[in-house]
Amino acid sequence: MFKGISITCLLVSLLESLLPIPISGRDGKSGRERPRNPGAKTVTARKSDNEHLTEDAGDEVSAGSAEKGDETETETEAGAVSDDPVEILENELSKAQQEAADAKQAMLLMQADMENIRKRLVREHEKSRRRTLERFMSDLLPVRDSLERGLHAADQSATVGSLKEGKQLIMKMLTKVMGDHGLKTIDPVGEAFDPEKHEAMTMMPSAEHDENTVIDVLEKGYLLHDRLIRPAKVVVSRKPED
Repeated sequence: MFKGISITCLLVSLLESLLPIPISGRDGKSGRERPRNPGAKTVTARKSDNEHLTEDAGDEVSAGSAEKGDETETETEAGAVSDDPVEILENELSKAQQEAADAKQAMLLMQADMENIRKRLVREHEKSRRRTLERFMSDLLPVRDSLERGLHAADQSATVGSLKEGKQLIMKMLTKVMGDHGLKTIDPVGEAFDPEKHEAMTMMPSAEHDENTVIDVLEKGYLLHDRLIRPAKVVVSRKPED
């Protein structure tokens, strides 16, 4: 009997060593239920997590594919609109018309500004001219009064000496008024001939003067603010003939 039990235990031990998983859920010796393999739970949990991750990845790929499909459709529609030559030409024409309208408006504004500036300059120039003329006339009034008094004195049997003295006084007054307004007299007797300021009326041979020298002034010239307003009419010397 004991030999039979020993042989049975030996066979059970041999089978347990050969098989990775026990045939029954109980221990052969004690008859108690063996605990389950904890590694099996870990493997099963990992498989479940991998399945969930795979499903999430599949959902993300599907969503990404759907978004790419929408973008592709939008780009296709935009490309279809931009590739239409008629619509492109219409857009360019509309843009060019708007730019032309803006340029025309800017040009009109510029022309209005320039016209206003021109009118303002004309008004200012006219005011300046009037002020200058008013001052000049105010300075000439004393000269006119002196001439009027001289004529009145001549009617009262004035002497030749008094009339001459009156004319000299009026001449001084007139010269001063003209000088105050920038007028200078050109009286080039004895000077070299200057074609920019002198006008030669004739040439006379002269042994006393150098050639091209002003020997006589027929009519004086005048400068206004250093600008020639009338050249002096002169007689110029030349070498006498042998």
